[in-house]
Amino acid sequence: MLRPCKNAVGRIKQSRRISNSGCEELVRMPKLWVINAYSEDKQLFNSLNSYRSSSNLPALSSNENAACLADKIAGKYEDQPCTNTTGANTVPGTETQFSDYPDFLADCHLNVSNTRDGVIMLVCVPKLVPALVLSNFTHSQQYSRYLNDTKYVGAGIASEDNWIVAVLTTNTSTGSFQPYNAATSSKVVMSSLFLLAFSCFLLD
Repeated sequence: MLRPCKNAVGRIKQSRRISNSGCEELVRMPKLWVINAYSEDKQLFNSLNSYRSSSNLPALSSNENAACLADKIAGKYEDQPCTNTTGANTVPGTETQFSDYPDFLADCHLNVSNTRDGVIMLVCVPKLVPALVLSNFTHSQQYSRYLNDTKYVGAGIASEDNWIVAVLTTNTSTGSFQPYNAATSSKVVMSSLFLLAFSCFLLD
């Protein structure tokens, strides 16, 4: 029997998240499936840190709250195919805006004020081939500038089908992704959604 995370959020059958505590969140799936699901996210997390290390940058720490948000966004995209209208071909300023984004934040015990400085990066790669996934993050001018910025100190990663999402966090109050106090906070309608960037690998 797998040990569930105490504060696991999301769909039990499909949630794929890195946890600081190392607990398993997919309590209803066979252990072999869980290991495979987790390997995609963990492999990208480790590869991104190796990439930063090669540039003498500090490693990113695992941020479970950012991973929760990444899981919500990945779930939103899981049934969408990789197309030439997303990814590197997306015109800046025309990225998808989620009407239910405030709900994503609330479900992860976050709000706009403590996530504003974060960055959401999405990649679509058929079968999530590890080398291609990493290349889409590190060889993309759109994404590499964030990965090479010491402003970002943490990351949360989640994947669904051909989509994998990485959310970068900062050590500032406006990008820490620390849970808000539910007694004094309420849902905030987005007035300043932090960057939602896209990258997509397309087969010829």
